[in-house]
Amino acid sequence: MTGKWRPSLGFVIGGALTGTLVLSLIGLVALRYLGPEIGFRQAAVVLAILIAIITAVPGWLLVRLLVRPIYELESYAKGQEAGQNPPAPQHFGTKEIDATARGVITMAEALRDRETTIRAYTDHVTHELKTPVSAIRAATELLEDNPNLSGEDRVLVAQIDGARRQLESQLSALRSAAQARETRYLGNCTLEDLAEDLHAQNPKMAIKITGGDTALPIAAEGLHIVLTQLLGNAQEHGADKVTLVADRNYVLVEDNGQGVSKGNASRIFEPFFTTKRDSGGTGMGLSVARNILQAHRGDLHLEPSPNGARFKITFGG
Repeated sequence: MTGKWRPSLGFVIGGALTGTLVLSLIGLVALRYLGPEIGFRQAAVVLAILIAIITAVPGWLLVRLLVRPIYELESYAKGQEAGQNPPAPQHFGTKEIDATARGVITMAEALRDRETTIRAYTDHVTHELKTPVSAIRAATELLEDNPNLSGEDRVLVAQIDGARRQLESQLSALRSAAQARETRYLGNCTLEDLAEDLHAQNPKMAIKITGGDTALPIAAEGLHIVLTQLLGNAQEHGADKVTLVADRNYVLVEDNGQGVSKGNASRIFEPFFTTKRDSGGTGMGLSVARNILQAHRGDLHLEPSPNGARFKITFGG
């Protein structure tokens, strides 16, 4: 197929327009000479039938060289977006569509392979570390059961067990981050769809919603994960009031908590960065939330706010 001759887009469109113009001129000339011979009405009917038959040829070529390849490429792109791994298109039409289609297919395959590699590496790392972590847990339990262990030794064992729990939390967060890059929450929802769950999960927090009936281009389950993370962060930083404002392309989440310091503002979306390490924080919550949104052509931004923290969820497309 790579050696097959393909006309250029300009040749196809120019040829179709030229053929249509020439055919119209021929029809006028033929009508002038056939009209007096067989009658203008009958000549017009005959010429109309002939023109329709001849015009069907360039029409068929346009469908074959332009319309069908574009529809097949669109179907392929939608299938890749939905994670269905569809077969590559077989009809590429003109040179320009052929180059575009091959570029899209190559890009889609590269992205799929990259995501597969990330997931495989994540699974490998978490699997390989599971055994030593389990061994550490078993060892600490045996040491804790030793009645002859001194006070200092017990403190050391507790520190080792705490490091083990922290490692387990980091591995779980790593799996969640990798899964967030692959999982798609296709669909639409509104803040009103999530309001009841958000209030139930945060009974000590006053949640005010504006634009609750605005349709947002993500399924309720995906947006729920993102908002749960943001509300949880707000509560951990002393907030008791949160305002959610929805518009067609974004959602603003603003709280009255302690906010984010200037020194940490540029790092809060970094994987494993956290100011709550001692209390079990993994530093992956905002990273996972951003990965989910970016998988839907969206993003998560921290915006300046005089009081508390202000995040903006954006939706592209």
